[in-house]
Amino acid sequence: MSEFIISNPFDNSVLGKFDYSSEEQIKSDLDMLFNAKEKTRKIPAFKKAQILEKLSELVTNNIEKIAKLITQEVGKPIQESRVEAIRAASVALCASHEARRIEGEILNCDAYSDMQGKQCHVTWAPLGVVLAITPFNFPFNLAMHKLAPAFAAGNTIFFKPGPQNYLSSKLLVELCYEAGVPEESLVLNFPEIKHMGNIISDKRVNCINFTGGLLAAKNIAHHAGFKKMIMELGGNDPLIIMDDADIELSADIAINQRFGTAGQKCNASKKVFVHQKVYESFKKVLVEKTKKITIGNPMEESIKLGPLINTKAADEVEYRIKDAISKGAQVIIGAERENNIISPTILENITMDMDIVREETFGPVIPLFKFYDLESVIKDVNDSPYSLQSGVMTNNLEVIKKLQDKLEVGSVNVNAGPGFRADHMPFGGVKESGIGKEGLRYAIREMSYQKSLIF
Repeated sequence: MSEFIISNPFDNSVLGKFDYSSEEQIKSDLDMLFNAKEKTRKIPAFKKAQILEKLSELVTNNIEKIAKLITQEVGKPIQESRVEAIRAASVALCASHEARRIEGEILNCDAYSDMQGKQCHVTWAPLGVVLAITPFNFPFNLAMHKLAPAFAAGNTIFFKPGPQNYLSSKLLVELCYEAGVPEESLVLNFPEIKHMGNIISDKRVNCINFTGGLLAAKNIAHHAGFKKMIMELGGNDPLIIMDDADIELSADIAINQRFGTAGQKCNASKKVFVHQKVYESFKKVLVEKTKKITIGNPMEESIKLGPLINTKAADEVEYRIKDAISKGAQVIIGAERENNIISPTILENITMDMDIVREETFGPVIPLFKFYDLESVIKDVNDSPYSLQSGVMTNNLEVIKKLQDKLEVGSVNVNAGPGFRADHMPFGGVKESGIGKEGLRYAIREMSYQKSLIF
């Protein structure tokens, strides 16, 4: 058993340390969750709804405490961390409402011949033990998107966050217990990577709900076999700016959705396609607004951009920027680094074979593409193995209809960026961007199975 030291990404100060979970603790937790399945399943809908509503209240009452922990662990500006905490409270409340709406249906079997006199009563049942694995970038909200619907569906939960998020995850679980979630229904566990394969393949685990990278997802799938998997993976999402777009709004959306959380978001605007008629005017406004972004200590209220999560992450983003420059990309602004902070960067003369856009780049970099023909943009977007969300700035109905019809993505957001997400809507992509859907009602169904009674 080894030790993990939690460091602040901004100044590398030590926030705390903990020991990874032992094999004995992992086994004990899985045993407890497995044995508690029946008890958890029988918690009535109104009681689960009350618990989740109480959890929402507790999160709301602890916004500042939660936000401070998120900023210390992740390095995102304190204002963004508050928004995350507020959204987590909203997710719990929405899950409370959905817990009361888990409904079945009655099918008349005489819809077809020789089936007279029978009815089929279809209900939803929990899968059992859900392994919830969350990434570093939204430690409270993304965790709530897994824990709340899993509990609402009647499952027990083995919660495995990123180790960097030990403190915020511990607080979240404590709030869950305080709200009334039984301790045998939810455990917080920090196994080492070497133990994850055995946990995933363990017969007591019935479902894996994972948000993270493609390589980890492939390893999970290798060990999971035929278990239910819900995976929200990477994105290389486009923001398409048409010639009738509101330029000021488009620039604001590009900045907020690409530079927020220092670009470390799966549904950030990672490729910005700009119609040639408005390219120069958009670029000018974008640069002017980017120059006003305040950079520094994310605990300060005025700061809009903080560090990347660690030195390795900053090294990778810096390498991709330099690689793109060496292959002909031009820096419009940025491309500077101080410790783990990469300055807001805008590049042009980008080609699709550059790693900065070919791979998912988790950093504050906007690659600009000038386009003449919308069909070429559609082809470029669909050629990517990542297909999470998209955004288009236009009021042209024909353009909107064409993109909705042709783009191979989970969502087309009109006059909004690909990062737009209402917490109750279905969220998830296709191809290498994931399997299944999150969003409270949809997540509850993903972590349940349909059972038929014919009588």
